[in-house]
Amino acid sequence: MYEKDLSVQILLDFYGELLTEKQRETMLAYYEDDMSLGEIASQLGITRQGVRDSIKRGEEQLRGYEEKLGLAARFRGTVETANKIRALAVGIKEDNSKTSLVLSINSKANDIIRAVEEIID
Repeated sequence: MYEKDLSVQILLDFYGELLTEKQRETMLAYYEDDMSLGEIASQLGITRQGVRDSIKRGEEQLRGYEEKLGLAARFRGTVETANKIRALAVGIKEDNSKTSLVLSINSKANDIIRAVEEIID
């Protein structure tokens, strides 16, 4: 049985528009609509093997785009960094509430948290 590589779904979000319309349609049906190869074949009027080949080619193309452009990896890095910043700001806010240092620290920590949430949400 053919197993899905769910990391491809992320690449599809970034580079799906670079695929042919038919490939994109096939990949979206498989990865986002969770249709089986047989269901997709029936819908598109092609063989299961044709669907599988189209998905395999699409996966290779998406990985090639990521290898050259690295947008998904860069995005994951940005989200990781944003989560670290948010955790630090939450820590500042918690420390400030325990020691009652300066009210502006709490306000700035809240601003940082909101800014980070805008980035990652």
